[in-house]
Amino acid sequence: MKLTEQTKSVSHENALRARRWIVIDADGRALGRIASRAALVLRGKNRSDFTPHQDTGDFVVIINAAKVKLTGAKLTDKVYHRHTGFPGGIRSITAGKLLQTRPERLIEMAVHGMLPKNRLGRRLFTKLKVYRGTDHPHTAQKPVPVAV
Repeated sequence: MKLTEQTKSVSHENALRARRWIVIDADGRALGRIASRAALVLRGKNRSDFTPHQDTGDFVVIINAAKVKLTGAKLTDKVYHRHTGFPGGIRSITAGKLLQTRPERLIEMAVHGMLPKNRLGRRLFTKLKVYRGTDHPHTAQKPVPVAV
């Protein structure tokens, strides 16, 4: 198969946009600070080749999700609502209860709210990996730790 100039340039562009893996440690950090940094890296705004309509971001691994900090009275006052789809099916949970039961979901919801609300945002969200403790299965990708 003969390579044309067009396929050469496409492969060159892909080489420029090599995906990196970033690790963010959430231990003792504020939820909003972690979420905004993760959304920025997922979107690719920290790179020189950022394009608003393309997925140019990196993968983000967040560890120690159970040790994330919420400031003020958010543990009791911040309430997340969802609906089951049935009449009277609204379900509510406080941020404190969610932090005890599923801390990964707390961070995922914060980051998801900071991404675009379209197909691109859904695609970017798949590159976010959140773990409760320090162990994660992505050591083979050689993730680089980033300070928040």
